[in-house]
Amino acid sequence: MTYARPDALVSTDWLASHLQSPDVRIVDASWYLPQQKRDPRAEYDAAHIPGAVFFDIDEISDTSSSLPHMMPSPEKFSARVRKLGLGDGNRIIVYDGQPMVSACRVWWMFRSFGHRDVAVLDGGLPKWQREGRPVDDDLPAPRDRHFTARLDSTLIRDFDQIGASLKNGREQVIDARAAARFRGEAPEPRAGLRLGHMPGAHNLPYNDLIDPASGTMLPADAIHARFKQAGIDLGKPMAASCGSGVSACVVALAAYLAGGKEVAIYDGSWAEWGSRSDAAIVTGP
Repeated sequence: MTYARPDALVSTDWLASHLQSPDVRIVDASWYLPQQKRDPRAEYDAAHIPGAVFFDIDEISDTSSSLPHMMPSPEKFSARVRKLGLGDGNRIIVYDGQPMVSACRVWWMFRSFGHRDVAVLDGGLPKWQREGRPVDDDLPAPRDRHFTARLDSTLIRDFDQIGASLKNGREQVIDARAAARFRGEAPEPRAGLRLGHMPGAHNLPYNDLIDPASGTMLPADAIHARFKQAGIDLGKPMAASCGSGVSACVVALAAYLAGGKEVAIYDGSWAEWGSRSDAAIVTGP
């Protein structure tokens, strides 16, 4: 089964043949948890796909929030991506080094601000480098480009909205964290958070949607199977959560490719829910 909406994913072959296309812009969106002990900016400076600019999800965020990398205002997003030379009329290709986690977050961010001509590099930088494709350490000097940011609030959920969905069942809430964290059996990577999950949430670990051998997105029929196994109906409304709103976007990308409903992202995710004493939490499967 082929993807119902293949526009959100490009292959390494496609990107290699479009590196010089005037309308294509490449974005390195690499980001890592502190315990991974990787510096995404230093890695970008040392080696990135030629022409790629670096998108810092911790800086292009609402830095006044105590929660990690929350969505910025449309004004801040527009100002930052304009400086990166990303704007209206560009086909934006996003990759990362994991290989497909934070790139999905940036894909979702652009879509949330009204830019739909954006895709993720299937397999990311690891696949690109395994295939011996070019990288360099030249830092581009992009020219400012106008970007029109129009926030689509239907793609974002806050604490109250996700709580209402859990109570009224209007949309399926998907938790993209690992099963052991969902069940409350493994510690959270962020200190001070309670263990467990939101009552009524479905668990679909984000990495269950990625082929472990190639690091590429699973084919459409396998995506359908994973959602079904998790008790999720792709044809009904969905909102996804994770640790801090990053890996939940892998679920959103997979559902989009497979032809499902658009998945909204709970931006605060477990960093918010697990820290609040007024948030209901259960443990176990």
